[in-house]
Amino acid sequence: MGLRSLVGAGDRSGLFVLPFAIAGLGAWYLAPSLVAVPRSAVVDALGFALVAPGLVVWAWSVVLILAEVPKGKLITSGPFRLVRHPLYTAVGLLALPGLGLLLGTWLGLFIGAALYVAARIFAPEEERALAQRFGSAWDDYDRNVRVSWL
Repeated sequence: MGLRSLVGAGDRSGLFVLPFAIAGLGAWYLAPSLVAVPRSAVVDALGFALVAPGLVVWAWSVVLILAEVPKGKLITSGPFRLVRHPLYTAVGLLALPGLGLLLGTWLGLFIGAALYVAARIFAPEEERALAQRFGSAWDDYDRNVRVSWL
């Protein structure tokens, strides 16, 4: 089981997001007021409410991937029961936007959205490979996952 099996489309997604991250960080450095979020207790609470579950789902997913993928198993439990791609969901839609809010910037939402777009572009290839490898087990999983577009 090689590194490619563990990474999936993560490397291509990361390269897709990189220019957005560089542009956003450049804007934050050169003109912070353009990307600033007005700070308040509500903004901080929302940021924490996004970051906390995002990190939990991310870590849980990583543990499952490291434990099960080397054994050649299709992961259908934990966060994978809820969404097809919990790593992308946790980082792109929860952790990055929440971290951005905690740091007082919209960049987390911007970069998280870019990651979501990358996942939508690259995940279908990953899903075709899983369908080919796991056959009817993938079909059952695909039919039963709660949110198939994440």
